[in-house]
Formats: sequence, C-alpha cells, structure tokens
Amino acid sequence: MSAAPYGGADQGLYGPASVTWQCHGDPIMWIAGVRALYLQALHPRAVRGVMENSDFERDAWGRLLRTADFVGTLTYGTTGAAERAGARVRALHRRLSATDPDTGERFPVDDPELLLWVHCAQIDSFLHVLRRSGVPLTPAQADRYVDENRVGARLVGLDPAGVPGCAAALAAYFEEVRPRLAAGADAHAVDDFLRAPPVPRLLVPGRNLLWRPLAGLAYDALPGWAHALYGRSAPAPSVVTRRLRLTGRLLRSIPAGLRWQLPPGHILKAMRRLGAGSRPCAYTLRTSAAILDRPGRARHDDGGGFKTWRSPD
Repeated sequence: MSAAPYGGADQGLYGPASVTWQCHGDPIMWIAGVRALYLQALHPRAVRGVMENSDFERDAWGRLLRTADFVGTLTYGTTGAAERAGARVRALHRRLSATDPDTGERFPVDDPELLLWVHCAQIDSFLHVLRRSGVPLTPAQADRYVDENRVGARLVGLDPAGVPGCAAALAAYFEEVRPRLAAGADAHAVDDFLRAPPVPRLLVPGRNLLWRPLAGLAYDALPGWAHALYGRSAPAPSVVTRRLRLTGRLLRSIPAGLRWQLPPGHILKAMRRLGAGSRPCAYTLRTSAAILDRPGRARHDDGGGFKTWRSPD
C-alpha cells in the first residue's frame, strides 16, 4: 500500500484504502459491539474467563469502552500504537486463568481456541450489523474485511494462518463450533446486564429510553440458533432488518464531526495525521463495487439467512 497520498505519514495497520478503515467509523458499530458481547458469552469457557478475572457486574461499562478503545487504536492508530496495544493485551492474558464451569479444570484465558472464538464472534458481529443496517458492502468487500482483520487476530496472540480469511470460512467456523456453545449462568448474567445495566436512579429513564432499545436490537440481530440458546425469541428477520436500517439512518444523521469528538478521538487524530482525505465513510466503498464484483450482481443478505441478488444501491 503506497504511503505517497498521505505524505509518508504512518497509515497504521489498515490505512484509508482498507474496508476496515472506512467501516469502523460508522456509528452502527456500537450496536455491533453489543451483539458481539451477546455472542461471545455463549462460549462457556470464554465467558467464564471474563467473569472470573474481572468484576463484570461493576465494570461492564469499562470493559465495553476499553474494547472500543482497543478496536479504535488498531484501526486508526499508528502502527506503533497498535502493536503496543496488542502487546499489553497479550501480556495481560498470559497472567490469567479460569475454571471450566462444567469440569472444574483450570485453563489459560489465552488458549488459542478461546482467542479465536472471541475474534470470530467480534468480526462476524461487526460485518453482519454493518451490512444488515445498510452499509453497501459487496461480497468481495466483505471477504476483504474478514481477511484484513486477521491482523487484529495476530495482535491478540493468534496465528493469522489459522484464522478465517473470508466470509465463507467465517461461516464454516461457526458451523464447526456451535456444538460447544451453551447459555449457562454466566451467559445469562451477561444478558441480564445488557438488558438493564445498573445506573444511578436519576439515569434510569434515560437508560430505558435509549439503551434498552439499542441493546434489544443487538440481541435481535443474533442468529436464530443463538436466540434458541438464550431461550428468548426475537422478531422475524425481516422486521429486525428494517429496524437496523432505520437505526442506521438515524445514527448516521448525527454529524460525524460531533460523534468523533467523543473520547478517545481516534478518527480525528488519524485525520490530523493523514489529512482530510483519510476521512472514513463506508459509503465511499460503493464506487468500487463494480470492480470487486461482477457488474450489477451484488449479493444482499437480510440477516435471516435469506440471500438474494440485486444491483448495488
């Protein structure tokens, strides 16, 4: 990737030419992040590692914000900042272990199987919610997104060669791992928190008005088999898709310059480093659809497993 358009400045691990750079600035990513938490909690060992090594009940907000900061640093930070963030995560995980809730066996939280689950649940959620909310990613761009994010898998301690590198491989991974998933007590604790996180009494009306519908939408966007494991149904996939598209339009109507002012401001820092031409916008990817896919043949997935073909929007 040439650095010439940005005056030789450090473009980081992805750079503005990547699908990841253009998509991770979309505000729908917050809903995608909550979906990822719901999905990750369905692996009994992965969620036990979280519960046993952090005060989830008291620090769940902090954990969510730290995860968002990590993703932002990897996406928009300098190469050095991203590598340092990865090194900190690896060093932390090396020191931690937890107890299998079924067998009582002690296991390291940096077990590659667990790291791979967390990575795949996150990337699947990001990609799924982005596309289903109206971001016009073509199949080839979706594959690029999955492939690009193997660099993030490397930073948490995985061998990128063993990480899914396209959407089909990601789907195959979920088919393979599903028999090992379950919604135990830890998963239901995560569900309880996400449905009604503790806040000061004065903020309860705001939580119920703003947070609860967004968290509910994140849950509804899970695959049907995940709903079955949690034991809570969801609206029809077509209804969920309409709600995601409406929510996406509403969130994107908030000026980006205002949204990006929220700390830690990764995107604004990246734009100061690289210039205004690095401004992320997922809809700029629309122009390359005809190059990456056969003209007029972009595949659309409504999120419920129903795939049709249509011309790019």
